[in-house]
Amino acid sequence: MNDFSYVQAASAKEATTLHKDTPAAAYYAGGTTLLDLMKSNLAAPPQLIDINPLPLATIEQTSEGLRIGALARMSDVGEHPLVVQGYPAVSQSLLLAASPQLRNMASIGGNLLQRTRCGYFRDAAFPCNKRVPGSGCPAIAGDNHNLAILGVSESCIANAYPGDLAVALAALDAVLTLENQKGKQRRVPITEFYLLPGKTPQKETVLEPGELIVAVTIPAAAHARQSTYLKVRERASYAYALASAAVGLDVQGGTIRAARVALGGVGAQPWRSREAEKVLVGQPASEATFRAAAAAALRGARPQSENAYKVELAQNTLVRALQQVAA
Repeated sequence: MNDFSYVQAASAKEATTLHKDTPAAAYYAGGTTLLDLMKSNLAAPPQLIDINPLPLATIEQTSEGLRIGALARMSDVGEHPLVVQGYPAVSQSLLLAASPQLRNMASIGGNLLQRTRCGYFRDAAFPCNKRVPGSGCPAIAGDNHNLAILGVSESCIANAYPGDLAVALAALDAVLTLENQKGKQRRVPITEFYLLPGKTPQKETVLEPGELIVAVTIPAAAHARQSTYLKVRERASYAYALASAAVGLDVQGGTIRAARVALGGVGAQPWRSREAEKVLVGQPASEATFRAAAAAALRGARPQSENAYKVELAQNTLVRALQQVAA
């Protein structure tokens, strides 16, 4: 780990100003992602800007929906009554992530900025287009058993997004509030926040230099109240998803009136499947409908030599999640 200086910011404006003065600086909240990257020499910020004093930890119901401050801790959000009752997929995604100790420390904003767990990205001895653009992607012909099958490119298949929360947020139409170095805010749907690798896999989000995530807003809806998050992993706890599904359904008289579907563990970003949603809406809440939706969701998959199993696994995970939420 490199040497770095430390400074604490009392406001978002002060934090972004400090970042402007030191463009390579990094914001520090819970540190559970950042310090991991620093210890692995994958990040070497010359300065850490501690943003914990900022008043960004509230969880409240507003006219636009549930607003969650970016500094709220994962455990606090996952266990909050407003989240458990109105947005169960969000609660479940948080409480199935990491470990209790990490959930107590990790912030919502930081959680949304997790980076791939691809072994080639995390080991500087290997070339990696995400770390060093143009150096190559050894995962394409190498160990790719846990990497993405949706949204991949010839430049990178390592972008299997590792988080859980963002998958649930993608399914429920969440919007991020970002603040830049001029003190101006903008709102970005989470489905537009993450970038596909394309030819520039080093660019992962639409965040501008020094920009902060300050809040997440999730609209209230019937499908949000009737939602779930299902995670399939190699061990019962403290493991990343091989495949996951966040779904929300509004079912009236046995017919699906509204549907939201997102997949995790298989996409180069939290993977919203509007194709699956189109199959579901207006149809009976039956296994046949659910399987047709699952087939539509994985139709564009591009598996590699060792991860073709994820196609069937993701389909079955989505069917199970739909069955659970429709029961």
